[in-house]
Amino acid sequence: MKFDVKDVALAAGGKKRIEWADRDMPVLQLVRERFAKERPLRGLRMSACLHVTAETANLARTLKAGGADLVLVASNPLSTQDDVAAALSTEYGVPTFAIKGEDNATYYRHLKAGLEHEPNITMDDGADLVWALHKERPDLAKNMIASMEETTTGVIRLRSMEQHGALKIPVIAVNDADTKHLFDNRYGTGQSTLDGIIRATDLLLAGKKIVIAGYGWCGRGCATRARGMGGIVIVTEINPLRALEATMDGFLVMPMKDAAKQGDLFITVTGDINVVRGEHFAKMKDGAVVCNSGHFNVEIDIPALEKMSRKIRKGVRNFVDEYIQPDGRRIYLLGEGRLINLAAAEGHPASVMDMSFATQALSTEYAAKNRGKLKVQVLPVPLVIDEWVAKLKLKSMGISIDKLTAEQTKYLSSHDMGT
Repeated sequence: MKFDVKDVALAAGGKKRIEWADRDMPVLQLVRERFAKERPLRGLRMSACLHVTAETANLARTLKAGGADLVLVASNPLSTQDDVAAALSTEYGVPTFAIKGEDNATYYRHLKAGLEHEPNITMDDGADLVWALHKERPDLAKNMIASMEETTTGVIRLRSMEQHGALKIPVIAVNDADTKHLFDNRYGTGQSTLDGIIRATDLLLAGKKIVIAGYGWCGRGCATRARGMGGIVIVTEINPLRALEATMDGFLVMPMKDAAKQGDLFITVTGDINVVRGEHFAKMKDGAVVCNSGHFNVEIDIPALEKMSRKIRKGVRNFVDEYIQPDGRRIYLLGEGRLINLAAAEGHPASVMDMSFATQALSTEYAAKNRGKLKVQVLPVPLVIDEWVAKLKLKSMGISIDKLTAEQTKYLSSHDMGT
């Protein structure tokens, strides 16, 4: 197949959506302009496994402008914007394999299409493509320059592969760049998660007890924005430092077994499995709403919820399923436990993805220029890329900052001056 999308007739609408996002991505625009002139990715085959959204489309346009022969596949069955997938395939010449709501067989067939492209560089959102490469096409590793990973979940998987001696290619942890996780994870996830919840449920968050499982950067963002909308926020954590931080940030902190009795809305953002389990569902009040904004749909123990329910009503609203318990309590699961911000909404706003994707594109260029020199391990994004993206983002916002004077620079590099 040249590509696999829901309907090519959607392409015109997708192009409008892509252009709308592009107007709010000035840093990526600058990268694209330079890439078009210098063609740093010329001759390289790339396969990207990402959320197929308008913002991602502008990253794909940038990589193609740089000379990459690019194929794009979905990184989640529910996150694809079908009109964008159609536009990329027919209007921008980026073969795209993604259909919103695709079943598991289709999802893995699309991953296979990414591998059949025999990439020199991959780009991942959750490490599914790199995992598939290692498991199904290890022969491709010898021609791989590197992979880029832009999620916390993916970096965790890849570090585990490295620790167990299973990693065969260099990976740049784009997620760990400051211009990614400090903004995309915190402000992007925070806003888009609540957007998805509200679109799916029409809930008034003011006055609700909102339980946030996990206080990493995504959890911080969700908790802060939930409080900003009047929610009474409870944080659950396993890390004592993060729990202490959440407490001093003014949130209630308790174990999930206690939070389960109080919560009206539960949001998981941990990157771990079965954070909300049967023992927690058994304690929830009638009408409790449960959703996930972590990358994979494993944070909520859905099989346990199905097993303990006497009746399940699918689609009581778009992206809302009702699980009726033996005692009559109703528990509502959003977006099949998948990323609610992409399942029911549009994902992160373009302005914050501008930084993440500029960092992604520049990291790809860095890998290409250092072909054969990168160690087979999980590597950091070079600081010079982080700083360049941040400076340009500030400039695009009309913000200027101070510079060190010669005296200050000398002082910071000396050790003679004391009290």
